[in-house]
Amino acid sequence: MDRRQPTRRDSLRSLTAGTIATALPAVATSGPSPEVIDTNVSLFQWPFRRVPNDLPAALSFHLTRLGITEAWAGSFEAILHRDISSVNKRLANACRRYPLFRPVAAINPVLPGWERDLRLCKEEHRMHAVRLVPGYHRYALTEPFVERLLRQSAAKGMLVQIAVTLEDERTQHPSFRSINVDLSPLADLVSRVPRSRIQILNLRGRVPRELQALNQIYFDTSRADSTDGVPKRISETGANRVLLGTHAPLLIPAASLIRLHESGQLSGVQLTAVTSANARQLTDREAA
Repeated sequence: MDRRQPTRRDSLRSLTAGTIATALPAVATSGPSPEVIDTNVSLFQWPFRRVPNDLPAALSFHLTRLGITEAWAGSFEAILHRDISSVNKRLANACRRYPLFRPVAAINPVLPGWERDLRLCKEEHRMHAVRLVPGYHRYALTEPFVERLLRQSAAKGMLVQIAVTLEDERTQHPSFRSINVDLSPLADLVSRVPRSRIQILNLRGRVPRELQALNQIYFDTSRADSTDGVPKRISETGANRVLLGTHAPLLIPAASLIRLHESGQLSGVQLTAVTSANARQLTDREAA
C-alpha cells in the first residue's frame, strides 16, 4: 500500500486532468461551474524561446480545461515590436476567434503615437485595460508620460496593468536584460491621479509598505510563490484587492490554481473574491 503523502506534483497532475471545481471545493456547488477569471495571460510566442501552449488555440483549450472561464490577455509581441497598432489589432482578432480571452491593450509610451494607440484600443477594439512592461520598454514610472497615460486611461475608464517583470532575471537572454520595475513612485502617482486603477502583475515577495493601503492599486497572484503566498498577500492588502493571475503560458497555470487552496487558510468568500468577484467588480467600476 502506498502511504506516501500527496505532493504538489501530484496535485498539479490531478488539476490538469480535472477542473477548477476539484481544485477549489470551497467555491464548488452542485449548480453551474464557478466563474474563474485569470487576469494575467499573454498570447502569441515568447520572443526568446518556445513555451508550452503558446498558440491561442492551445492556451484557450488548456485554460478552459482547468476551469478558467475568462482570461485577460496581453500580447508577447508588444515586447519587441514597434508597430504597436498592428500588435493590438492582431490581439483583438485572436480574442474574437477565441472568446475565452478578453484583450488587454499593449501600449509603449516611449514610442510616438501612443495616445492614438490608446484611443484605438478603447474606441475600436473595446479593450477594458492597458498593460505596461516598463522594464522591457526601458522607462521608469517617474517619466512624465506615465502620469499622462494614467490620466488618459482613467478618463477612458481603463484599468492599467503594470508588469514588474515577465521573466526571472536568472533566465533572461544575456543580450536582453530587463530589471524589475521600481514601484516606489506609484504612491505619489495615484495621489495625483486619484481616478486611476492600477493592477501590479508578477510581483514576487511582499507588497511594498507604501502601497499596502492604497485602494486604487490591485495585485495578481502569479508570483505569490510559497504555500501561504496568497494568504500573505491578502493580509497585506485585503481580500478585495487580490486577483487571480497565472502569467500563462510563461508560467504553469495549474500551479497558480493550486496555490489558492493548498494553505487551507482562505475561506470560501475569499476564494470567490480572488477568483472572480474582485475582477468583475473592478471592470464594472471601470465601465461605469
